[in-house]
Amino acid sequence: MKHCSKSTVPAILVRLAHLLGTEINNGRLEIPATYGTGYSEGFILNENIRLIISNYHLNEDIQIDNPEVGSKKVIVFKFWNIFPQTETLFVEKPSDAIPSVLIATSRIHTDDIISIHSNRATVNIEVDATYLNQLFDYPEKSPALKSLLENTQPLLFEQIIYPSVQHVIDEILTEKADEAFRFFFLRIKSEELICRLLMELEKRDQTPLYPLSSQDIDTIYKVKARILDHPETPPVIDELAVYAHMSPSKLKRLFRQVFGNSIFRYYQQFRMKEAARLLKEEKLSVSEAGYRMGFTNLSHFSRVFYEHIGMKPKQYTRS
Repeated sequence: MKHCSKSTVPAILVRLAHLLGTEINNGRLEIPATYGTGYSEGFILNENIRLIISNYHLNEDIQIDNPEVGSKKVIVFKFWNIFPQTETLFVEKPSDAIPSVLIATSRIHTDDIISIHSNRATVNIEVDATYLNQLFDYPEKSPALKSLLENTQPLLFEQIIYPSVQHVIDEILTEKADEAFRFFFLRIKSEELICRLLMELEKRDQTPLYPLSSQDIDTIYKVKARILDHPETPPVIDELAVYAHMSPSKLKRLFRQVFGNSIFRYYQQFRMKEAARLLKEEKLSVSEAGYRMGFTNLSHFSRVFYEHIGMKPKQYTRS
């Protein structure tokens, strides 16, 4: 097969191939059977944008630094829980998996948030912050967008993926573009994803924004996991604050900064997505799904479901 030149393949993928004693063909690295299973693809789409698609499992943990992120200001978009069900997943998707994207400045090490050195099912887009800032050179940026593009502080935002964004990701993962159009197609789709996500980030109006330490991020994600582990139980801020070893005000502030929602609003959003999954995938009745999610009043369940999903539970089961 034709080998891609190293100038078109991200350095981190070249390093991985070297460590595994294998080669990269047409931008794709197949994991040798002695090391695991799956693949990783990487493309330098132009001097400002890199794309890495990974869906693999390694038998042993391998730590690799990304020289292209550490050498200059880069904004990282890391998509997870987004692979279509038709594609073999080498990482078991938990039942509470929410298709999401991490948007981070280069001072944040996103691999510390999603523990995926040996288990990886992600799409990464890395874009030069200066290039991106020049594209959005207007004075009325939201605090979140302005701070991200300036890339001077350690910041992280997580955004739940909506169908329009998932559709573009599916095109990247499944479209078999001819070789002559491949890089052009992937660059356009990567830029479309970036644009759509920045449009969502522009809607966030929280101010001021606070630089995040690795401990802050670790704590916020533990709080998130604790909330999602018990969707039938509404979160109690004071209890979560004790768990997080933070004041209630700091916990609420940092949670909203990262996830763009209050703790309770985020909880309700996940709760209704889980209810929708129970209705569609597990074929539970409306009353069974409502009770499973902790509702004793089915009229209340129906109202909350409509608010987040856009239709009544009975309509959703027939859609």
